[in-house]
Amino acid sequence: MKQQDIEAHVKPISAETDRVAKQVVDAAFSVHSGLGPGLLESIYETCLAHELTKRALKVERQVVLPVIYDSLHLDAGLRLDVVVADCVVVELKAVASLLPVHKAQLLTYLKLSGYRLGLIINFNVPVIKNGIVRMAL
Repeated sequence: MKQQDIEAHVKPISAETDRVAKQVVDAAFSVHSGLGPGLLESIYETCLAHELTKRALKVERQVVLPVIYDSLHLDAGLRLDVVVADCVVVELKAVASLLPVHKAQLLTYLKLSGYRLGLIINFNVPVIKNGIVRMAL
């Protein structure tokens, strides 16, 4: 099956989910503008959650994600950094560069959680737009 055939069978992301994702990106720009690169991931998480709450968005932090296997909920130690408005998973990083494992991590979270849209935001970059990756299922 060709890539365009696969994409034709994938439901588009809802306008509301897309709107939330844009607000997350805007909030990340605000946090990065205020703090710059070079801090711990946990600091960016706290400040991003604050920015999103100011925008009247529901924010959940460190959400436990069980693996459902053999009709059991198994604790594999997975935690979603931030879930915004029950529709966007945000995985935060403060690393020198994003690696393929970071994308695999977000893809795993999306597949196991049932959420369709996720963002990786790496705050340890001089220009924040270069640290944002959007992934959709």
